[in-house]
Amino acid sequence: MAIRVHVNDPLDDEAMKLLRSRGELEVTSEHYDKDKLKEIMPEVDVLVVRSATKVTADVIEAGKKLKIIARAGVGLDNIDLEKAKEKGLTVLNTPGASAISVAELTIGMMFALSRHIARGTMDLKEGKWTKKQLKGVELTGKTLGVIGLGRIGREVAKRAIGLGMKVIGYDPYVKEIDMDVEPVKLDELYKRADYITVHVPLTPETKHLINKEAIDKMKTGVFIINCARGGVVDEKALLDALKEGKVAGAGLDVFETEPPTSDVEKELLSLPNIVATPHIGASTREAQKRVGKEIVHKIFEALGV
Repeated sequence: MAIRVHVNDPLDDEAMKLLRSRGELEVTSEHYDKDKLKEIMPEVDVLVVRSATKVTADVIEAGKKLKIIARAGVGLDNIDLEKAKEKGLTVLNTPGASAISVAELTIGMMFALSRHIARGTMDLKEGKWTKKQLKGVELTGKTLGVIGLGRIGREVAKRAIGLGMKVIGYDPYVKEIDMDVEPVKLDELYKRADYITVHVPLTPETKHLINKEAIDKMKTGVFIINCARGGVVDEKALLDALKEGKVAGAGLDVFETEPPTSDVEKELLSLPNIVATPHIGASTREAQKRVGKEIVHKIFEALGV
């Protein structure tokens, strides 16, 4: 009997071709909303998702034959891991495949904030010549604080060092750092950093890690970048700090609500010192090829095919 693999969020074409190359697999690929997904789950052995699909407890419960949940991406916050564990399911992801793409976007955010790239572009499109108002700052010689020194955080640090920045980092789970990053405690990072970037998963421990109390400990004029997960940064606290001038600017690729619809998010996006993108950290051709192939190979390995 064929093993049913349902891909609910799109994978790279080459990855789909590879997935369909195994004759013992029956592969379907279509994005279903939650109700429709629950209808087909009783026939699904392997569910493949990215970030759009929320694999909630009731979706998992409907998967009577479900053996594997495969997340083509880094985080697992869109999967009910407790329910998956209860059901004895294998949960796969690709934590390193998109690291370079997310790191490059992070550095891009830092440049955009420091040199007013987005605002300058919009002003010119509106017929304004705002040269005098858009005096920026250099990254060279500044201190970057990296919270989370996993694959992405380390790729960011590597690039920042190449730009002549002093890099300090905090990660309670990393014992040794084999690069020119000074390990510091979190409070010291807040105190010293000119730029702060977060690269941690969204967990109960990291929810609103960057909050009012944390921001109060930071330098006036700090820049904050979040290309990790919405919810790691308290958006209301960030909004207040931006309006007060405590935070000079922020780069956001992720939001607590996606797409961002809350009043706080709308006001954040209206500020001139915000640079924002619609959760595109891993959205490069190269990353999606790596992510797709890696998750397919992990599925093959888990199934033994």
